[in-house]
This record gives sequence, C-alpha cells and structure tokens, in this order.
Amino acid sequence: MEVAGRLRPPTRASDEELRDRLRVLPPDFARSDQALASFLIDLRELADRRIGLRPYDVQLQAAAAMLRGVSVEMATGEGKTLVGALVATGLVLGGHRVHVLGANDYLARRDADWMGPLLRAVGISVEAVTSAADQTTRRAAYRAEVTYVPVSEAGFDTLRDRLRLDPADLVGIGHDAAIVDEADAVLLDEARVPLVLAGEDARRAGTDTELAVFVASLAAGTDYTVDPDRRTLHLTEAGLRRVEQRFAVADLFGADADLLTRVHVALYAEELLRRDVDYVLDRGRVRLVSRSRGRVEALQRWPDGLQAAVEAKERLAPSAGVQILDQLLISDLIGRYGRVVGMSATLLPAAEELYELYRIRCAAVGPNRACIRRDEPDRLGRSADERDTAAVGLVADLHRSDQPVLVATQSVAESDRFGSLLAAAGLTPAVLNAKNDAEEAAVIAHAGRPGQITVSTQMAGRGTDIRLADGVAELGGLCVVGLGRFPSHRLDLQLRGRAGRQGDPGRSVYFVSPDDDLVVENGDAPAGELDDAGLRALVEHSQRAAEARQQDLRRLSARYGRLLATQRDQFLELRHAVLTADRGLDELQLLIPDRMACLVDQIGDQPLRRSVRVVVLSSLDRRWSEHLAYVTELREGIHLRALAREDPLYEFNRLVQAAYAPLIDRACAEAAGLVERAPVRDGGLDLDAVELYRPGATWTYMVTDDHFGSEWERIGRFALRHLR
Repeated sequence: MEVAGRLRPPTRASDEELRDRLRVLPPDFARSDQALASFLIDLRELADRRIGLRPYDVQLQAAAAMLRGVSVEMATGEGKTLVGALVATGLVLGGHRVHVLGANDYLARRDADWMGPLLRAVGISVEAVTSAADQTTRRAAYRAEVTYVPVSEAGFDTLRDRLRLDPADLVGIGHDAAIVDEADAVLLDEARVPLVLAGEDARRAGTDTELAVFVASLAAGTDYTVDPDRRTLHLTEAGLRRVEQRFAVADLFGADADLLTRVHVALYAEELLRRDVDYVLDRGRVRLVSRSRGRVEALQRWPDGLQAAVEAKERLAPSAGVQILDQLLISDLIGRYGRVVGMSATLLPAAEELYELYRIRCAAVGPNRACIRRDEPDRLGRSADERDTAAVGLVADLHRSDQPVLVATQSVAESDRFGSLLAAAGLTPAVLNAKNDAEEAAVIAHAGRPGQITVSTQMAGRGTDIRLADGVAELGGLCVVGLGRFPSHRLDLQLRGRAGRQGDPGRSVYFVSPDDDLVVENGDAPAGELDDAGLRALVEHSQRAAEARQQDLRRLSARYGRLLATQRDQFLELRHAVLTADRGLDELQLLIPDRMACLVDQIGDQPLRRSVRVVVLSSLDRRWSEHLAYVTELREGIHLRALAREDPLYEFNRLVQAAYAPLIDRACAEAAGLVERAPVRDGGLDLDAVELYRPGATWTYMVTDDHFGSEWERIGRFALRHLR
C-alpha cells in the first residue's frame, strides 16, 4: 500500500488528541488501507515528538506489511528497532499482547528504554526482561502489553513455568504475538539449538582421561577416517580391533555399544574440535564459541558426553554433570505464538524455507536512501598464505589513506593470526573475538573512525551499527574485508551490510582460496591447477553445498524431534491439569481409595489437595527428566545404527515411543506409593519423610549449534547417507 501522501500529518493535533485517535481504532484496522494509513501517520507524529525519530516512508511501509502478516527484509541501518515499535503498537491496539524477541539482554533493555516513551504516549505499558531479572520482575514484565525480551529468556521462562509446583509461582509468560528481530537467524540458524533447564548432578560428573589418552594414540587413515568435510569420522576395521583389544570387549555393536559411542565421542573431541576455533580455555573451563555470532556463549555447553570428552582432552578438572529437567527448541518456542512476524537484513534468501517450515511470507522494503556501496568481485589466492598476503596489502593501502577497515574472519584463531600479520606489517588493529567480547561496544564505537582497523570473528547479530566519524565519508566510507566466504550467503550479505548504511559510501570485498574451510569441507576440487573462473565456481559451489546441507539437516532434525514434541505436549497437558485442577487427586483416588479417604478425615480436604498436587507433580517431573536423559543418551549414539544397516530414525522413534509409553502410569504409581508411606504429622502430610523428587537450584544453558558436531548433526549425516 502507498502510505506517503495519503494523508497530511496532523501537526496541530495535541499528543492527547493523537493518542485518542489511535485508541479508538477498531481491532481490525489494519485490514483497511485508510485506517492503516491514518494509524501510521498519527504514530509517525508521536514518534517525532516523543523520541525524536520521524519514521521514513519506507519504515511506514515495512510496518504496514508486518501488521498484515508479512515479514520484511530491511537493509542494515534502516531502523528496524523503530519499525518494531510501530508494529508492536498496532498489534496491541488490535488486541494482542506482544513480545519483541531480540538477541541479547543489552538490546532488550536498550530498545525498551529507547522506544518506551513512544509506546507509553499511546497508553501502552512496556517492560523488558533480562537474564538478571528476578521472578517478581519477570512476572510484572510479562503483564505489560509490550515486553522486550531475548529469545533465550522467553524460552527459559517457558521452561521454568513447566516445573512450577504452585500456580502462584507461574510468571505467566503467555505466547500471543511475537515480533522477531534477525528472524532468519532465529527461525533457521538457531532453531535447532535446544534451550535446556537443568540442575547439577554430581553422579554425572567426571571425565574419561583413559579414553582421551587412548583415542589420541589412534592413527588417522589407519585406525579411523575423517570425512572430507571434517564433520564426522569413522573407525576402520583396524580401529575397531584396537578398541576390542584395549578394553577386552567382544560385541561393539551389541552389548558393548555404549563403549563404542564413548570412543566415537572422545575421538570426535580429539580430532575435530579445535581450541580457539570451536572453543576457548578460560580459567580452567571450556567455553564454547558461537560460529554464527563469533563470541563466547556463556550459557552454552555440549551434551554431557562431548563436554566431558573435551575436558578430558584438555586435561581439565571435570565440570559438574547435569540432570536435564526439560528442554525447548527455539523453533518450538516460536511455534507457540499465535501470531509471528519478523524482520532482518537478509530475509529474502531464506524466504522459501521460512514458508516451508513456518508458513511465513516475506517481502523486501527498499532503503530510505539508495545503497551506493561497491561490492567488488572476490579476490582470489592460490593458497591461504597468498590470500592473506593480498588482504594485508589491501588493508595497508587503505590505512595509508585513513579509510577505516573492518576485517571479518571465521574463527578466534584466525582473527588472532590475521591480527598478528597486520601487526607484523606495522599496523595496529583492534581485534574483537570471543576472548574479549566484553570490549565489543568500545571496539564497534571506534570502527568508523579515520584510519581504524578492526578485525572481528563475525558481525552478524551484534545489533550495533558502525557509524562513520566526521570526514570518513569523503575518504570512501568503511571498507569491509572478508577472509573467506561464510557457510551461508546470508552471513556474507550481513557482513557487507556493515558498510554503506543509510546511503553512506563504502565498499566490500572477499578474499578466497582453495584452502578456505568452506571449500575444504564442502567443495569437490578437480585435480590440477584451477584457473580464476574455476576457483570462483568452486567457492560458489561450496557455499551452495553448505547451505543445502544445513537445510537437509533442519528438515531431518525436525523429523527426529516430532515424536518427542508430541510426547511433551501430552505430558504438559496432563501436568497443567494436575497443577491447576484436581487431576492428580482423581488419579490417586483410583489407585489408593482407602488411603485417600483416611487422609481426608485426618488432615482435611484442602491440605490433602495441596500435598497430592506436589507429590504427583514431583513424580511426573522425575519421570520426564529420566525420559529426557534417556533420549539424550540414545541420540548420542543412534547414528551408529546405520553401521548395522538399521534405519536410525525408525529405531530412534521406536525406542523413544517404547520408553514413553509407561511414563505416566509409573509416575502415578510412584506418587501413590509416596502418599501411602508419608506419615501424618502436625495435622498435615509430612512429605520430607519420603523420597520426594525436588530438583535443587536450577540453571539454564543452550546446547551449542550444529557446527560443532552436536548429536543432531551426527544423526543427520549418518541418516542422510543411509537414506540415500
């Protein structure tokens, strides 16, 4: 729809008149071109007055599309934060309670504070949730009409509410409408990353140093082979014999299959997980590095087996094991919302998959000012050394003219190494990677200054624009240099978008070589020397192959997760009925009617109801936690079923279904036994006298993404190969 020019801004109307006009709009106002245009123009005036930002026409067009259910692509620096506030206002006026889902605490707090005056001018309550918020603060924030919250915190609060034993303790997050920033990253790249609610479990702590020493003695090519993409490996017949001899076992595909799984995990940690690439060591701890965001993820860890294997490899003291209480995929969290729209600078390349998986429609909105950035053809090197030498030469040339440069690398190790190459050339770069991401704001703030050289691991999802200092536009603006293409074309585009924002000048160029990880892991280089055209084609093919593999794995992991998601829905429906109604009481009255009748006489109806609710919920939670632990353990090694010519997906679903079938009955029987054994003291049921399941202090973490070889990645590669 055309918004600009339809109505003149009512500049003489007071703030109160503008608010009143907005508040009397009908709930379905977005369906009418006239009503929607009036809404946007009045809100533009309020935004100008209250937060000093007058939305551009393209921002109004983006908001109009999103209010009609279409997610939008907007270039970096085009003002998505303001668009999100416009859309949130419209959704609230349409009768919705809105979560604006962002990347991190900083953005949630910043955007709530920044956009708050505009929303409150319309009479809309607005709050923010961060990881530091206590339960009381969270409960109040979710009662606001607009809540700015990191995606992970919304997920963790959903998980925490699933474990409440008293309805009064619920934070009541709700899942009505969501506006998703960086939508393609959240809905695709991070959609298979589980959010996990866990408790420390000393029984699971420990590392297997013996296995770490053993796998380090195995010889590549003789005892095991590594796939060309360096994402999975296999023991050879010789390697299997060495395992059997070393550990005196005879049936690695039967009774001793657990040992085979542990050996594979230890070997994976030894061979394929690299320090300063996949993880860093920090004060005696293994801290994971997000490949998509280039920073340490403080709340991420691998599943227990792989985490312990890396700790054993590095000869570190073991971290505490974990007892998984529940988990939630970000894709499942988003699926809980009744209405979802998103925005991103790179939405259109993902449009087909977003529609396939979420039925989300996408459209592009042009920039307010035409982009004049020069995106140059890739510069080719015959080796990584030749590539880096050329890149250092370009940076030095630009520095001599005082033009600022941003260099993006693929890993912590590469950023450190390239920073050293620049230093050796007499240059002084600022290096931003997972080792110093606390300095991010200061580094980014300086990146647009004359002569500044910034080396970063990845710029996607940082939520901070690089603004040009005075006089830099005349020098040509920011130059973005990429060392090797990223595994997704969308990441390439996000990096380029750091230059040339809002019509600024700028340029971008990638330096590539056949030694790049992308090419080595995904390419199929022909024998002999490649000419320029051949190398360009190889790089493009490698990126397409990497993207296709990720799409295949997303589809496959969705198939693996479908049954567990169904089981979780059934379980949560029952748990909610126990928490908020008398379902638990009904179950126990069928199992132990005499005991229940006696307890009513002894302690009264209401005290009995409260005690039964706690007992049944605790028993359900214990059984569900055990089920998740079993599923986690199962999927760690299910890919090995392909070696025995079994279908891993079929076997996984068969075993998971068999494990879940008796879960509810066993939980109810356990609860009945606890109630029968619990003594009556001081007019109530003494639950402390029986073995009631009460998890200790809980904590949260995110299992790392699949680049590091998570269990889903291993399942996917084996299953895809098997299905083909």
